[in-house]
Amino acid sequence: MKYPDFFDTTETITLYDPLSEILGAFEEGKITFSYYDVVKSAGHSCPTMAGAYLMIKEGLKALFPNELPLRGGIAVFFKESQNEGTTGVIANAFSLITGATDTWGFKGLNGHFVRKGLMEFSSDISLHVRIMRVDTKAFVDVSYNPSSIEVDPDMQPLMKKLFSGVLTVEEKAVFSRIWQRRVAQILENFDKVIVIK
Repeated sequence: MKYPDFFDTTETITLYDPLSEILGAFEEGKITFSYYDVVKSAGHSCPTMAGAYLMIKEGLKALFPNELPLRGGIAVFFKESQNEGTTGVIANAFSLITGATDTWGFKGLNGHFVRKGLMEFSSDISLHVRIMRVDTKAFVDVSYNPSSIEVDPDMQPLMKKLFSGVLTVEEKAVFSRIWQRRVAQILENFDKVIVIK
């Protein structure tokens, strides 16, 4: 598969997953996720997926400053309902990386390593997402706003042509290029788009 270089150069997220270690999936239970993994899971790369990835990456850094995040030991709360806006899409990225799910996830092995029940929607929290350690109940609240990253002025007219079905092959290539350029800029300038409390 051919894809933009920044999918591979964006900082990765490594977690410790005890279930993975016990079942022999990954040595020492260490699992590394990349932005590329999130894009493959979603099927596309966009500002929303970049924001989800950044909220996870920076939120876990703040919550686990001196150790690997514990996959399966992280609860995730969303301010909005599952069906509101892009919440469901963002939740999928959080589930992929943290292992947390609401009702559909892994039920555990004899009561251990349970992943379901670790995700909640319509929560009374201050920012978009709360990431909480199950062991200590410590948490961080995270929000994402990409508005500080400028949109190329050619984007809107090209998008209109796209949805009206008159985009040429050349214009499609330009549209794709400037779309992914903004995503790359968002990922590179995470300190401008992410707030953690």
